[in-house]
Amino acid sequence: MKSVNKVILIGNLGKDPELKHTPQGKAVAKFSLATNERYKDKDGQWQDRTEWHNIVLWERLAEIAGEYLKKGGKVYIEGRIRTDSWDDKQTGQKKYMTNIIGNEIVLLSGRGEGGGEHTGGSRSASASSGGNNFDQSVPEPEHAPVGASPITDEDIPF
Repeated sequence: MKSVNKVILIGNLGKDPELKHTPQGKAVAKFSLATNERYKDKDGQWQDRTEWHNIVLWERLAEIAGEYLKKGGKVYIEGRIRTDSWDDKQTGQKKYMTNIIGNEIVLLSGRGEGGGEHTGGSRSASASSGGNNFDQSVPEPEHAPVGASPITDEDIPF
């Protein structure tokens, strides 16, 4: 039986992406993403709960994130969950970190907060094609920020 590991998130960046490169030259971007849930408690009062997700993007998606995503900006991310473990050198305790490894992103914020749409298939397809397999259409936001200008082809760096 086939298994599935797929995550879809829409949220706001908690900080600007941190863009680095591996010793082999692959771009990697890391940032936190907040999703919000609204629910009624036992007394019927509305409560908000924020969940924080660690996001990791590779190669071209990492470069796009580094250029277009900013703290507070809204983004759609598809990816998979990966949990890594290691032994803490000081305490000897086993530590865990769960990340979302993104393989598709759609920028939902207006210009200045990140804008436009960039999607990529798997990392290998993005890397092996060496070309531009990204959808450059502009999404139609439900509530466009006042004064936000649409992205044009001249704004896209590829």
